Amino acid sequence: MNELTPARRQALKALAHKLTPVVLIGDKGLTPQVLEEIDRALAVRELIKVRAGTLDRDARAGALAEICAHAGAQAVQHIGKILVIYREKPRVEARPPAPRPRGATRSERRESRSASPRPGSARPPHPRRTSRSGRARSGS
Repeated sequence: MNELTPARRQALKALAHKLTPVVLIGDKGLTPQVLEEIDRALAVRELIKVRAGTLDRDARAGALAEICAHAGAQAVQHIGKILVIYREKPRVEARPPAPRPRGATRSERRESRSASPRPGSARPPHPRRTSRSGRARSGS
């Protein structure tokens, strides 16, 4: 995996600022279940925060390295008890455009609609409709 450039790391830090931690490392430390949860979170999002509240400073640095090695991710930031981790999602190749259905083109369909209205589509005038002067209109 490519190393993050300083500019990319700075942009990721800015994006991570408003995030809340999605994974919490508890008293038992970095268990296989926690690593699986981090992997699932990175599959959904590219950038996550992990809170390692009960670990001391050296243990947090070791946990960050272990998380990155296990998940194939990169460490963006480690401030206090918060670890910010990034793993780029694999890009899906663009599919070729679907073939156009055969038949009339858009302009041909438009012309056929405006050429003649459907039979029975014209509504007769309402019998009680009056003109602005208040007199009843003739039903012509």
